[in-house]
Amino acid sequence: MQPTAKLYFSDSSLLEFSATVIEARQSPRGDCVVLDQTAFYPTGGGQPNDTGTIGGARVIDVVEDEEGSITHVIEQPGVIKPGQNVIGSIDRARRMDHLQQHSGQHILSQAFVQACGAHTRSFHLGANASTIDIELQSPTNEIMRAAEDIANAVVFEDRPMRVHLVNEDEASRLPLRKESALQGEIRVIEIENFDWSPCGGTHAARTGQIGMIAIRSHERAKKMTRVEFVCGNRALADYRLANNTAVAVARLFSAERDSTPDLVARAIQESKSAKKRIRDLLERAMIAEAAEMLAASSKIGDARLVHAVFDGREVEELQMLAAKLVQREPSIALLATKYEGAARLVFARSPSLDANMSQLLAEACEKLGGRGGGKPEMAQGGGPNIHAVEQVIEEAVTKILAR
Repeated sequence: MQPTAKLYFSDSSLLEFSATVIEARQSPRGDCVVLDQTAFYPTGGGQPNDTGTIGGARVIDVVEDEEGSITHVIEQPGVIKPGQNVIGSIDRARRMDHLQQHSGQHILSQAFVQACGAHTRSFHLGANASTIDIELQSPTNEIMRAAEDIANAVVFEDRPMRVHLVNEDEASRLPLRKESALQGEIRVIEIENFDWSPCGGTHAARTGQIGMIAIRSHERAKKMTRVEFVCGNRALADYRLANNTAVAVARLFSAERDSTPDLVARAIQESKSAKKRIRDLLERAMIAEAAEMLAASSKIGDARLVHAVFDGREVEELQMLAAKLVQREPSIALLATKYEGAARLVFARSPSLDANMSQLLAEACEKLGGRGGGKPEMAQGGGPNIHAVEQVIEEAVTKILAR
């Protein structure tokens, strides 16, 4: 089959076109339609495909094979027939979004070369943000800001972006940022006095169409640096979200937006101090509670047996209480809590005793419809059968007394 003529190659602003249907066949995903020419961009080069309609039928996917034939997958079966003349219409918002992100990537990639000599090795245009992986071992915020400043200066200067269709010999004489892996005709995108790059994607006619380029984050990834960024309308949406969040936080503190980082940092520190103080007080309370429970418990030989079922008590408290019980004097603690719709168990014993808490707890958890584990000295677990927790504790007590 002959390669499909790519109308988007010469004009990325083209949103409506006419074409002749070369082939229409069924598939599990929908009818596959091949046209003699198309403005639909197929998935490739890190950029997702266009969507829209052909002959009124919705296009959900566009793919290109190795021979250059482009297939459009449409939802409605049997609507498009071979030999038919059809009108194709591109989803404008999606095309503009992808155009802004991909064009912005070209600018940002060259900006990193100029800012720190870091070349781009991969690009991915995501649903909410895009990423590039650059050859940078030690990323810093200063490098990110420098590249961002260079990129936005080019955007605000509204430089022309031109498409050049050249052969391999002509391409070799151009100052390409990266070499082309293609043979034959090569499409090169020029950003005036800034960047030359071989690329088959959709691009702006001028850099001003891209809008602001904003780096959201960066991280080390596979011996490179992964940079997440947004352009144009995505950058505006990202700013609004960040600003709304900042304003909402500021209102919680009854403060100005830009003062919230210091206020949040202070609140976090105060929270840490309060949590430490609460834990200290809780530990003191646990010591007193353990003493009361031991005094009221029954004796088994030279040790004591403590058992209790609590409502709404967190497992961490049970762990702390069990530890205080078995540390204070030789004892066995069989504790349970009904918490957030489930039963939780903590079984513990003093080191001088030989009862296997892990085995005892495993048997109890089985009747609760769950499981647990730990060591012979202390184990914990639980299950969803909350109504059986009292019976499970009583049976565990009976097993201890029968030893």
